[in-house]
Amino acid sequence: MLHDLVAQYGPLIVFVNVLAAALGLPVPAMPTLVLFGAMATMHPDMIGIQLVPVLLLSVLAAVIGDSAWYLAGRRFGGRTLKTICRLSLSRDSCVKKTEQFFGRWGVRVLAIARFVPGLSLVSVPMAGALGTNYRTFIGYDALGALLWAAVGLLIGLLFAAQIDWLFSSASQFGQVALVLIGALLVLYMSMRWNRRRALLRQLASARIDVDELDRLLHADPARLPVIIDVRTVEHRRLDPFSIPGALFFDERHVRELSQRYPLSQKFVIYCSCPNEVSAALMAKRLADFGFTDALALRGGLDAWRDTGRQVEGATPVEPAPVTPAPKAA
Repeated sequence: MLHDLVAQYGPLIVFVNVLAAALGLPVPAMPTLVLFGAMATMHPDMIGIQLVPVLLLSVLAAVIGDSAWYLAGRRFGGRTLKTICRLSLSRDSCVKKTEQFFGRWGVRVLAIARFVPGLSLVSVPMAGALGTNYRTFIGYDALGALLWAAVGLLIGLLFAAQIDWLFSSASQFGQVALVLIGALLVLYMSMRWNRRRALLRQLASARIDVDELDRLLHADPARLPVIIDVRTVEHRRLDPFSIPGALFFDERHVRELSQRYPLSQKFVIYCSCPNEVSAALMAKRLADFGFTDALALRGGLDAWRDTGRQVEGATPVEPAPVTPAPKAA
């Protein structure tokens, strides 16, 4: 019987599941917590007494897994974030979104990170990379894990009857139900992947490589391109270097750029994200605003640096407000 299996191995199953999810494996842990909560309601004598131990084991597993990523971030910095984003279906934007969350809320974001898809997996190593004190990290991470696990168990407790009905209905259909669930999962992942590929195709044309940029910088001084670094403040703390002469702007400052430069000005935008998506989106935003020559640097800062070209220190602060250029009489 299922309840016998859960009664005997439930805490171990939950611990392993939560640990695997915290380590970044594609195994959702919330359904396991919900199921355990429902089983605790249906079998209070056998399983209900294990609720508190399961809650504590969930927190322990989450903290162990997160500590591994924290230490990786502390040791390897931004390289850890890039590794994580290669595992994500939303890898082109996951780091930047998390950096923005972290920049606004700091380490406190860990208290709610598990409730936002993808946020926990990136914010944990970012806390390490930014040098967050380990005790502070553990405090907020454990609090977040406790809230998250408690919510999962509580959902199971409150909706035990409905969950039991779902399992009863699924058992009537047998393999058909499993095939349907599998098909829905495949469909979801395919839609996410196709949407991402469509975005990349849309943005792929507006690119310039590092050799061409280097030639432009050594050509006519009167026609030098404006280089824009769209990395977040937090990312510049992790990698405090930039292409010489780069300005720090993002999509929030397009109107300010229009006050300083003519619409014919050439812009080269770079980032340090996969597929240069942040830079390409900025180039598209400039084009939508009326600028006629905005390109993303293929490979971003890493490509520039890997060719041995010069970089300079980047001050990790928000750009100052732009002073409007004087209008011609």
